[in-house]
Amino acid sequence: MNEITSTGVLSAFVVFCRVGGCLMIMPGFSYGLIPVRVRLFVAFAVVLALLGVVPVDRIATLETVDVGELLRLIAVETLVGVFIGLMGRMFFMMLQTILIAMVTAIGLGGLPGTMPDDTEMLPALATLISLAALTMLFVTDMHWELLKGIAESYRAIPLGIGLSPAVALASITDQMTDTFLLVLRIGSPFIVYSIIVNFAVGLANKLVPQIPVYFITTPFVIAGGLMLLYLTIDEFLLNFIDGFSRWAFGG
Repeated sequence: MNEITSTGVLSAFVVFCRVGGCLMIMPGFSYGLIPVRVRLFVAFAVVLALLGVVPVDRIATLETVDVGELLRLIAVETLVGVFIGLMGRMFFMMLQTILIAMVTAIGLGGLPGTMPDDTEMLPALATLISLAALTMLFVTDMHWELLKGIAESYRAIPLGIGLSPAVALASITDQMTDTFLLVLRIGSPFIVYSIIVNFAVGLANKLVPQIPVYFITTPFVIAGGLMLLYLTIDEFLLNFIDGFSRWAFGG
């Protein structure tokens, strides 16, 4: 009975290393305002659900491994979990980048705020849009796909095998490229708007240098940017969630 109990606890801890490493940086689950105790209970619940997914033969050998092998297994499983979580977190990292550019382009970059899943200060409008995207992640049940992806990871990356550094770096590079192109495409209207507006303001300032054109046109630039946001925010969020769902279902 003691042997079975110790093996079960050790197996749960090894599974917890991958689950905890993933949920530690996965978007939504790593939300800083969620109490640590709640996040810990969520991780425990996921671990108990995944114990039946991990290969039984590998779990049975955990009792016989030495301390060095066990420490290596813990490190490998934690890094695998962090890698999986980083793939999902990268969408919101790139979203944060394009939101800063968008908000600055329409003249609202000076209003402070905080990211819903981070502690870094960002413009308030960027915080609002990011929170809307994070809310849509849960409304569309993408969080279940993230948890399902953790379970499926034991087939793609068996327990204790780990990732090749070359494969991991290539995957991160490809993911960064895909996510950046995604957010650049959905944020391109604001980039084009900024180029046109700044060119027009600069041209007007050259024609009438006696008038402070920049300060006069600032309210109109902000109003035009907010109108553009009103017209495009639905497609913006839908395209972002669609890109995230394609990764969640196919990644």
